[in-house]
Amino acid sequence: MRDGIRWLVDLEHWRSSVVFARGISAQELAVRMGGDRDAATEPITDAEAWVLGEWYRPGEDGDGVVRVGEQEGWAFALEYGDSTGGDCLAEISHKGIEAVHYVPMQEHPPATVFYARDGVEVCGFGLREEVWRWGQEPDLLLPDLISGHVLQPDGKTLITPETEHYTDAYRRTLGVIEQRFGLSLSPAYLKEARLPAYAVRGTPDMHA
Repeated sequence: MRDGIRWLVDLEHWRSSVVFARGISAQELAVRMGGDRDAATEPITDAEAWVLGEWYRPGEDGDGVVRVGEQEGWAFALEYGDSTGGDCLAEISHKGIEAVHYVPMQEHPPATVFYARDGVEVCGFGLREEVWRWGQEPDLLLPDLISGHVLQPDGKTLITPETEHYTDAYRRTLGVIEQRFGLSLSPAYLKEARLPAYAVRGTPDMHA
């Protein structure tokens, strides 16, 4: 059974966003996010990554770190602190690459999904706010959202019952994204599994 990504909504205290990129290696993904190609750490765990940087500095950028790997045809970067995925999705996707950025949040503000391709931010929306879509092709995923029972056929009305918990709605939308792009991420990467890490912003102590 494949891991998929819809399980991400069940992580109550997960603080990392994740970038997926198809067509480049994990190392190249880290470089496009601002990392030094030759400066990867030895593989470390999720818990070890969180002690590397000063994530918030008033009035200036905090440190940003990514742990990177590959699964089922996609490179991925788990983001820590003031990472760069939300700033450079177009850069990540240049030269024919596809990229997906998932930003986990609780109900308000919502989690968001962005899709970029060949240097262009194609479409994006908030989860349980899929009626408001943006990007160069905001309706690219509309047929998927309709067939995945997220939106009514008019594309302007949520199917979600008022009594449904937001995590159930999130799980349904992530299922649509998972199936459309074939995304998968092992839960082990947010537990004991080790991945190389790169500094992408600021001055984290990568030898901590």
